[in-house]
Amino acid sequence: MVRERVRKGVLAPAQETIEKLEKVVKDGNSYEAQQMYKSTTARYVSAQKFAEALDILQSGASLQLKQAQVTCGAELAVLFVDTLVKGKFECNEDMLGRIKKIYKEFPQVSLPQQVGVDEDMQKLSEALGAAKIRVEGCSSFLKAALRWSAEFGAPQNGSPELHDMLAEYIYSESPEMDMTKVSLHFVRGNHPEKFASTLVNFMGKCYPGEDDLAIARAVLMLERDALPLFRILRQNFKSSIEREPAFDELLDEIAERFYGVRRKSGLGMFGDLFKMMGGEVMA
Repeated sequence: MVRERVRKGVLAPAQETIEKLEKVVKDGNSYEAQQMYKSTTARYVSAQKFAEALDILQSGASLQLKQAQVTCGAELAVLFVDTLVKGKFECNEDMLGRIKKIYKEFPQVSLPQQVGVDEDMQKLSEALGAAKIRVEGCSSFLKAALRWSAEFGAPQNGSPELHDMLAEYIYSESPEMDMTKVSLHFVRGNHPEKFASTLVNFMGKCYPGEDDLAIARAVLMLERDALPLFRILRQNFKSSIEREPAFDELLDEIAERFYGVRRKSGLGMFGDLFKMMGGEVMA
């Protein structure tokens, strides 16, 4: 019936379309359903029926993710955000709640902790590949959502709630930990207690003697408006800082960017990092 109405140029009620497409997915035809989700919602958008398109895309993204079709689900999740932009929907609690519902459907899978024989190595390789796909898919979705939120009512760096989601997912799911990226998103979020608990967890994974350096990085990123505290921390963590030669340059960048302390040289190797912290949404 859905296809017949599309051929006639008549759009079915959103719920009817949702039910029909859900059946296609549950019958095991994820790829066919994916094409139908995309083509059908494109027609709703063309007819400026943005609310209906959002309902269908949210349902499709959530269902595909529940069925472990991460690539399909992530693609529909990004289309959901694209539709928010096309429909000029404001960033508010309702829309953020809908984004969070999709986000919650992205799989969270623990990676194997021990490997032995070749078969185990093969399983580990497959698990790492799947983890990379999950992180890339979720990151694409949330970064698109951050850009939308920054344009339609959130702070210039995007919704703090979305930054928290992205930081948590990268930290919990990424097979290649990038604590700088995780920290940048937590700094732009609004849950410092989550940041703190993540740091404590991360410290347990550091090499001996590196845990204090991890804390120093995090605190220096957070305390942007306290030059005296900045100087105290720099002195107190001097021994840790000296273990990483480039760290002094990073601290000079912090002093100049956030506290107005002049430095002799211009932007150094960390200039791009502070562009990310100061204005860009994606990290």
